[in-house]
Amino acid sequence: MRKTIIILAMVIIGMLIPIGFATSDTQVVITYGETTHHNANYKNIVDDFFIKQAGVDLNTVESKIITADEVNKIASTITGKTYSSNQIYSSALVDLNDNDNLEVSVDKSKITTITGDMYISALKSAGITAGHVYVTSPVTATGESALTGIMNSYEVVTDVEIPDTVKEAANNEIYTQAEIVKNSDVDADELSKLVDDVKEEVETNNVTDHQTIVNIINNYTINYNINITNSDIENLADSIEQIQNVQGDINNYQTEVSDVLNSTDANGATDFISGLFN
Repeated sequence: MRKTIIILAMVIIGMLIPIGFATSDTQVVITYGETTHHNANYKNIVDDFFIKQAGVDLNTVESKIITADEVNKIASTITGKTYSSNQIYSSALVDLNDNDNLEVSVDKSKITTITGDMYISALKSAGITAGHVYVTSPVTATGESALTGIMNSYEVVTDVEIPDTVKEAANNEIYTQAEIVKNSDVDADELSKLVDDVKEEVETNNVTDHQTIVNIINNYTINYNINITNSDIENLADSIEQIQNVQGDINNYQTEVSDVLNSTDANGATDFISGLFN
């Protein structure tokens, strides 16, 4: 009887697993900047980074091209700048197989401004808290536009769309931090730590008043002995205030992603099979 049940369970698993499952890793997605994707040499450079750093078989990984239009949809409202199709280099790989926490590995030889901690901070602002992200470029780049591709990868992997309001808030945070690094010549990682602490206090106390956020930032600049111009402090306060204003959208997105990740066919099959032997 037990042998019969085991055979039946194996048949059911085979029915639940889609054709081609063994040859495709649906938990890993690469987004290529369109400039990189359309240049064979550039694509080889970033592919080599992903293979060595992430240890993936590119033949089993889904990929998507991030266009200038997609970057401009978000960036133009924040920076006022628009990018052409020959300016989108940054590429990213997202691996949700490692989903216990959020980790970002940045190719520091190519990404010059945005650090791993900055990406983590912005992604957490968007409600993303798990996965291993790898960011690179075939040429030297600031890395600001990579966030669009990273969030797009999460959308592909989870099949859940991130609200535009959330994308704009996260991208604004990245852009604001990059500008502060340039303008005030502060250490990027120290700034990222300051921003995380400010966001935590603001969220914990549900602060939405702009001047109160400015005061909190000023307190942390004193604590960390970081010199930031008044203009940059105002801009940082604006970006954090924007994140606070879209918390409802962030919470809804997190709930939807959680529902998807916790209700897969694989989990259902495991529960069913476990039940057969109880």
